[in-house]
Amino acid sequence: MTAIIASVVVSNAVHNQIGQRRPMASKMNARIVKLAKSSLVHVNDHIVKAVVQLLTQSYVVAIPTDTVYGVAGLAQDNWAIRSIYNVKSRNPAKPLAICVGDITDIPRWAIVTVPKTLLEDLLPGPVTVVFERSQNLNHNLNVGTNLVGIRIPDHPFTRRLCRAVGQPLALTSANISDTRSSLAIDEFEEMWPRLRLVVDGGRLGESEESRNGSTVVDFSVVGHYRIIRSGSAYENTVDILTNKYNLKPLS
Repeated sequence: MTAIIASVVVSNAVHNQIGQRRPMASKMNARIVKLAKSSLVHVNDHIVKAVVQLLTQSYVVAIPTDTVYGVAGLAQDNWAIRSIYNVKSRNPAKPLAICVGDITDIPRWAIVTVPKTLLEDLLPGPVTVVFERSQNLNHNLNVGTNLVGIRIPDHPFTRRLCRAVGQPLALTSANISDTRSSLAIDEFEEMWPRLRLVVDGGRLGESEESRNGSTVVDFSVVGHYRIIRSGSAYENTVDILTNKYNLKPLS
């Protein structure tokens, strides 16, 4: 597989590689673009625009988050959902989380059972909040469950991407199922031929603990919470839920 590595800008070649709407994973060649490290808010907006264009054509891409690299496609796009499962060799019975840009987006896609202040204490950050899904969410996403996990990663590029695309991303870790999660893009190099674009945000996380991914918390039962996955923010999350909001744990 031949990869084109762009340093700071997205080259014209990236835009020219945008093909027809219904891509076949086996025919893709991933292109790699590197995010610029800068405090300027809009420095990577040209990359955001390129990724949005690919997503709206049903392609699947790899993006950085605040924990590990993820594979993303449009949650409202059935073709993209199937592609994510194929890229990861993922069991179709395992649900996908969705990713949005802001807390105000969550009530559109889920029935929220906790105060907004609680969400603000956890998000953006390495936590996945689980609620009953709303009727707005694609019925073909996570067939067989009425729940949906929602992420707002504390990563400026990912949040700007979600805002720009204007709908939720289906998001899962960038690794073949049952292998360890990836903190750098070379750790999922075997997946590159199945992806249309890889956004390189450098090495993620301050420690190996980031590989644990987000802490997943089910809030679907009012007044209670259930930890589905401990993840990388377990202690802080439980402390907030029990000591500040007096929620009761469910086993």
